[in-house]
Amino acid sequence: MIRYALLCDQDHGFEAWFGSSGDYDDQAGRGLIECPICLSKQIRKQMMAPAVSGTKKKGPSAEPVPADRQAMVMEAMGRIRKKVEEDFDYVGDTFAAEARAIHEGRSEDRGIYGEASPREVKALVEDGIQVAPLPPAATPTPKGKLN
Repeated sequence: MIRYALLCDQDHGFEAWFGSSGDYDDQAGRGLIECPICLSKQIRKQMMAPAVSGTKKKGPSAEPVPADRQAMVMEAMGRIRKKVEEDFDYVGDTFAAEARAIHEGRSEDRGIYGEASPREVKALVEDGIQVAPLPPAATPTPKGKLN
């Protein structure tokens, strides 16, 4: 797995993981990578320093590093999604209005999740309201829909 620091044409920085640099090139060439904030598909890599292992011996870690990092990342995202679904209030397609009401103190301060259009998400972010996409469900994504 390769982690790239990416930047959209609106200067929103974000990170994405790819199976290989070829996977990034393929997805970028097909316009499948988009900014999670504004949904722009005009994406470029940011300058990054390579991750180089040092020669110093490290002490034993609390948990061994799994051989399959992709499975580890998917498992962690599944746990995040499950936690949100268990502990947060589902507000459906009223997410943007409810997030704004919470931010402005007109509604009870609590964790919520639901659906919002790209335009609604962009407006929330521009107004300083923190939102984040929910990790995908455990069901596999069709190949043409990978991001």
